[in-house]
Amino acid sequence: LPAKVYATLLPIIGGVAIASMKELSFTMLALGSAMLSNVSSSLRGVLSKKTMSGKQIGENLDAQNLYAVLTAMSTVLLIPMCLAVEGTGFFPAFKAAVDTGDFTTKSLSILMALSGATYYLYNEVAFLALGKVNPVTHAVGNTIKRVVIIVASVIAFKTPMSTGSIIGSTIAILGTLLYSLAMNSVKK
Repeated sequence: LPAKVYATLLPIIGGVAIASMKELSFTMLALGSAMLSNVSSSLRGVLSKKTMSGKQIGENLDAQNLYAVLTAMSTVLLIPMCLAVEGTGFFPAFKAAVDTGDFTTKSLSILMALSGATYYLYNEVAFLALGKVNPVTHAVGNTIKRVVIIVASVIAFKTPMSTGSIIGSTIAILGTLLYSLAMNSVKK
C-alpha cells in the first residue's frame, strides 16, 4: 500500500489515544492487554487472509470453515488454561448469580448460550468480510466499530463524554473516512 494510505492511519490512532487520555480506570496493565489484543487480532487477520488466498491447504477450507477450525483449536487450547488459572470458580459464581433471584438456572444457561452463539456468528461474519477486503481495511473497520459502540453506549446509557473524548472520537472517525478515500483512490 502507498504511504498516503498508511498516513491516514495516524489520525485514527491519534483520535483513539486522545479519546482514551482522561479515562479514569487507566492502568498500564489494561493498556498492555489492549495492545496485545490489537496485535493478536491484527496477526490473526493477516495470517488468516494469507491462508484464505493462495495455495489450497485443504479441501473446502473457505472463510467459514477456517474460522470453525481456528475456533475448535483455540477451545482445545484455552479450556485447560482457563481451568488452570480460574479452577472451578465458574460454578460457584453461576450459583451465586442464580441465588440473587434475577435468573433461574435455565434462563442464565440460555443467556450464556445465546451470548456464545451470537459472538461466534459475529466473528464468522468478520471472517467472511476479511475474505473480501484487505487486512488493513478490516482492522480499520474494527477500530471504527469500537468507536461507534462507545458512542452508541454513551447515547443509550446517557454517560457524559469529556471534551477530549468527543474530539478524539471525531478525529478517529474522520481518519477512517480519510483511509476509505485513500484506499478508493489506490484502487482506481
